[in-house]
Amino acid sequence: MFEITGLRCEYQENPIGIGAARPRISWRLQSGERGVSQTAYEIEIAGDAEFASVIWKSGRTDSDQSVLVELEAFLAESCKRYYYRVRAWNQKGEQSPWSETAFWEMGVLSPEEWSAEWIAAPLALLPVEAEPSPLLRKSFTLAGTVKEARLYATALGLYELELNGRRVGDSYFTPGWTSYNHTLQTQTYDVTELLEAGGNAIGAWLGSGWYKGNLAWSNQRCLYGGQLALMLQLRVVYTDGTEELIVTDDSWSAAVSPIQLSEIYHGETYDARLERKGWSTAAYDEENGEGWQPAVVIEHGKEMLRPQINEPVRKQERLKPIALFTTPKGERVLDFGQNMVGWVQFEVQGSAGTEVTLLHAEVLDQEGNFYTENLRAAKQCIRYVLKGGERETYEPRFTFQGFRYVQLLGFPEKLELEDFTGVVLHSDMEETGHFACSEPLVNQLQHNIKWGLKGNFLDVPTDCPQRDERLGWTGDAQMFIQTAAYLTNVAPFFTKWLRDLESDQGADGSIPFVVPDVLKGQEHSSAAWGDAAVICPWTLYVCYGDKRILEQQYDSMTAWVSYIRQQGENEFLWNTGFHFGDWLGLDAKSGDYVGATDRDFIATAFYAYSVSLVRKAAAILNKSEDEAEYQQLYDQIAAAFREEFVTASGRLAVPTQTAQVLALMFGLLDEAAEKRAILKLSELLKQNDFHLTTGFVGTPYLNHVLSAYGQNEAAYKLLLQQTYPSWLYPVTKGATTIWEHWDGIKEDGSFWSKDMNSFNHYAYGAIGDWMYRTAAGIQTVEEAPGYKRIVIAPQPGEGLTWAEGSMETLYGTVRSKWSKTDNGAFTLDVTIPSNTAAHIRLPDTAAESEVTESGAALREAAGIIAVHAKADGLAIEAGSGSYRFAWQGILTSSSVALV
Repeated sequence: MFEITGLRCEYQENPIGIGAARPRISWRLQSGERGVSQTAYEIEIAGDAEFASVIWKSGRTDSDQSVLVELEAFLAESCKRYYYRVRAWNQKGEQSPWSETAFWEMGVLSPEEWSAEWIAAPLALLPVEAEPSPLLRKSFTLAGTVKEARLYATALGLYELELNGRRVGDSYFTPGWTSYNHTLQTQTYDVTELLEAGGNAIGAWLGSGWYKGNLAWSNQRCLYGGQLALMLQLRVVYTDGTEELIVTDDSWSAAVSPIQLSEIYHGETYDARLERKGWSTAAYDEENGEGWQPAVVIEHGKEMLRPQINEPVRKQERLKPIALFTTPKGERVLDFGQNMVGWVQFEVQGSAGTEVTLLHAEVLDQEGNFYTENLRAAKQCIRYVLKGGERETYEPRFTFQGFRYVQLLGFPEKLELEDFTGVVLHSDMEETGHFACSEPLVNQLQHNIKWGLKGNFLDVPTDCPQRDERLGWTGDAQMFIQTAAYLTNVAPFFTKWLRDLESDQGADGSIPFVVPDVLKGQEHSSAAWGDAAVICPWTLYVCYGDKRILEQQYDSMTAWVSYIRQQGENEFLWNTGFHFGDWLGLDAKSGDYVGATDRDFIATAFYAYSVSLVRKAAAILNKSEDEAEYQQLYDQIAAAFREEFVTASGRLAVPTQTAQVLALMFGLLDEAAEKRAILKLSELLKQNDFHLTTGFVGTPYLNHVLSAYGQNEAAYKLLLQQTYPSWLYPVTKGATTIWEHWDGIKEDGSFWSKDMNSFNHYAYGAIGDWMYRTAAGIQTVEEAPGYKRIVIAPQPGEGLTWAEGSMETLYGTVRSKWSKTDNGAFTLDVTIPSNTAAHIRLPDTAAESEVTESGAALREAAGIIAVHAKADGLAIEAGSGSYRFAWQGILTSSSVALV
């Protein structure tokens, strides 16, 4: 038998406050048998957990779909909770029991449903240029016994809520960073347990955040507005069925908070002496109410309000410092042992008015002193003024730091490590991927890639989390998204970000360098950066089978291609405008940030690639005319590319590593030119003693090309190279995240530069894609996306004796682990989830008879559908289940072409 587990609505388990009026349901089939697949399902939706009032049912539906199933003709209502359950039939005709009941709850779907008004502190209390953060509060009395209560909120700026002195929810940096003029997310909280009979009080802290605070490197402030404001409505349902609505209006009060400064880049200053005892409790007298003034209602639209799409930022981990030491300069410094993003919670005791300061840095300098020059203008400074008396505990609210080291100023002479805790914050994405292998340095590289994601996926995919930047660079995002999709479930995260990308897209289809766009008026639409408009939604479709993301982003995708087509005199070449090129390529001229690969070459290659993906999207969406148009356009671009950049003898006119990689990766060459290009790439690698010279554009594809074109051993040499430049060089220098520059710290301990030297910059972490896809061998299939059909095709290489990867897909766990011994014995362990099938490639196997599966003859194994002998190994079609294949004679030079 089998059962239904893992129910989700819009990727989430029992979500509250979603905005999809037509939500999609996913589930897993759980069985101990092999080859289990679904042939039909039934879904029921009810208004109660007991299903006494079923409001929608699918009936038995013949389908094998169990992921992102759309509810036909169902439309959810605002603020309503829905309960649902699923049952299914397998290929034997057996019926599962009903699943356990799950639910989802809608947020406020329409701006017209907001009765609340925008309120702010009066300008006389807090003028626009003021640094302190405001407090807002209201007392109210409940008229009966509460059955349930929901609080809906958002802000201009950042907000944190308290109800009867207790924090509301566990989200941070709400409402998040979006293109505020187009979209402002709203959050929903279940506050039933926080309310009390009789008198209650609700309060809010507001912070400048991305809305009003300093953004980018030219001291820009108030880019979206100058006045922080709150909008909130509390819906209370009493046991007698009546309802009451408490909203933000002019009955609220405002005051100056103890937060005297709060900035994303610069940190927070908090004066505990200004705390008002009981400010957020229901009963406060005139003394406790000192300093409060009536809040003011301000004019601001509601048309941009949308329920939250992505997971909120939450506290994820707590790290204790591993050392407290004194530098040669006499600085007292904490070492947390990990370059992290978040803040430090600390305890301190002293007299009133004593000020303590925490400064944050990623690295120490050549002499071992505290180093902050690479932060540029970002201060990353926390100041706390003690109220005095008992021991005090503090952590910031509206700022975050990127750091490993913390300098302590003003603290008592005697300090204990346990008084300090590093709080790691990032978007609460479900961790899905695991990779490990026999080489400890590669395992540390995988650790660094994962922590690069943690540090830079704080509501938007930023380039770096420490200096005066922290922006959603489009190029970095598209380079890393495939790797990110192995590590975590990034579908809601990128769905939200892509909506902002479309909002900030120009009327002509142009794409800003960063999203949300805070560099307005500057240049835009660089190749490989703007192509995020196409590459990111396509990647989400392939990784999650999410057709809706293609539907939502299709106009943006086609607009980007149309923009490129309109540039220059030749519509099939892109040889105009500004481009970052192969950013930070090591073959650059001295002092230049841009690699040697011709920018027109890169631009036209990515033009062709984006057109090819738009053509595929058109086919998925049944837009046959568009499909034909983009196929023709692609053919014309590819022909123009070959005419412009390939010589008559079949040699690429641009003789760089990146040029060979892009032309091969994007399939722009004929067979003869492909052979010349892979030979040239091999030659260039040998000339550099198997060191790469690629920058941001070429690096993500380098190892993929090598493994796909018979140069798998070269790919492993690059992965395992420990000297500069390589992925492992920073690991040998103690890196715990990915660096912006291959030599951010040089062999002698000096730095690459002062102004552009981030030590947490995930772009080069894109090698993680190759580690999962090729070293471990877990691949998706475009024709059956979202791991409905799986390819397991590991390509072992010299230097590793084993490697394993696993993925928690929406169907269940996919796992691939191979190992080899000195005597040539080879084993491959594979796990395929129910309701999926796999194409498994056994590299360099000899005759079929030599292979066993769990100790039995291969053809006798249950779950094996077919076995095909290939020149480079066996190709096995398998149903769901766990398998162990074993054979002799694995060759270290093995190479299996990508499926």
